Amino acid sequence: MKLIRTKGRGAKEAAEALAALERRGGAALDAVLPAVKRIVAGVRKQGDRALLRYATQFDGLASTNALRVTQREMAASWEAIDPALRDALSTAAEQIRGFAQRQLPASWNATPIAGLTTGQLVRPLGSVGCYVPSGRHPLPSTLLMTAIPAQVAGVARVAVVSAKPAPETLAAAHLLGITEFYRLGGAHAVAALAYGTASVEQVDKIVGPGNLYVTAAKRLVAFDCAIDMLAGPTEIVVTSERGNAADIASDLVAQAEHDPEALAILITTRVDLAKEVIAEAKLRSRNNAVARQALDRNGLVIVVANMEEARQITNRLAPEHLTVDAHSDLDWVENVGSVFVGRWSAQPMGDYISGPNHTLPTGGMARVRGGLSVNDFVKIITVQEYTAQGIRSLGPPAALLAEAEGLVGHAGAIRVRLQRRRSRG
Repeated sequence: MKLIRTKGRGAKEAAEALAALERRGGAALDAVLPAVKRIVAGVRKQGDRALLRYATQFDGLASTNALRVTQREMAASWEAIDPALRDALSTAAEQIRGFAQRQLPASWNATPIAGLTTGQLVRPLGSVGCYVPSGRHPLPSTLLMTAIPAQVAGVARVAVVSAKPAPETLAAAHLLGITEFYRLGGAHAVAALAYGTASVEQVDKIVGPGNLYVTAAKRLVAFDCAIDMLAGPTEIVVTSERGNAADIASDLVAQAEHDPEALAILITTRVDLAKEVIAEAKLRSRNNAVARQALDRNGLVIVVANMEEARQITNRLAPEHLTVDAHSDLDWVENVGSVFVGRWSAQPMGDYISGPNHTLPTGGMARVRGGLSVNDFVKIITVQEYTAQGIRSLGPPAALLAEAEGLVGHAGAIRVRLQRRRSRG
């Protein structure tokens, strides 16, 4: 990890580093975009013929018959895993489901003036595709995090794709009652979900994280099929002036082990804490090749002049994960995917079992959106209902606004009702 200071001789270097961090995001996608375009176009035009060719080439699919995972396979995986893991998956599912249920928006109506009723209807999407990565590590937690909010929202069809699903992932699918699961990954899986083939019916929205190829494919199909977000490498920021070095370093290492490109940052006023964390992180990552690589590439300790500067920098970075010292720190937090408060709130707890979703915005997108939630799986439909009394009250000013805009048809549609009302006395 590298230490930089925002004051003194290191100020210029720190300013350049922060500016570069603010520009992080989708640039890496450009390198894979040509290949992804070919794959997506192939699946869109040729359907199963291209899909199965890519699945064989990239996913090692043995045969067409193996494309769809059977419910019997999922049930067998559930029975085969350790009972303690079954309990852990069940506990995590219960926590995630409970949180999503509390997030679910409600339908409502109100009467702002006599003769007018306004409100909203909450309706689920018709179908969703959940992308579950299957690269370095099995990720049953991602299946829980993407499928459960969809179920809580009432989505009728939840399809899961994962190229080489681990038994733990299949077990999680059985736990949730998933009936549609495909051994597919990469850009071709995204294309199949977006456009449909003979084997895979298209969906209304694709959610879930993936590698650069998956993210680039989601960007390509986003105008034809809704997506949740473009998720990049994991990010962690710890903003602390009184944290414990071992706790901070362990969280930095934990998130760094996701990806060699993961971003791990400590922001503090204390030089002694900064140096302790660097030493502790080096020690804790010595046998963790991925974490060590990420910390060497993207590990940063920023020593600032005061906590006000620390807070400003934190919000400028808009990180995926943030740890702060105390509950009072939430008052200044503006741009972040998910916040962890205090020394006992280990960030991996949020990855698995707290309840809030671990699919979070990266690349600075926390400036404009939060993490995946049940709200990503519903539509808000607004409703308005007038009586004669209501149109008499609000019709005249509405007609004036229409005429001011030169939309005489709009005004006419309102005035014809007002005239009908007057003619009836």
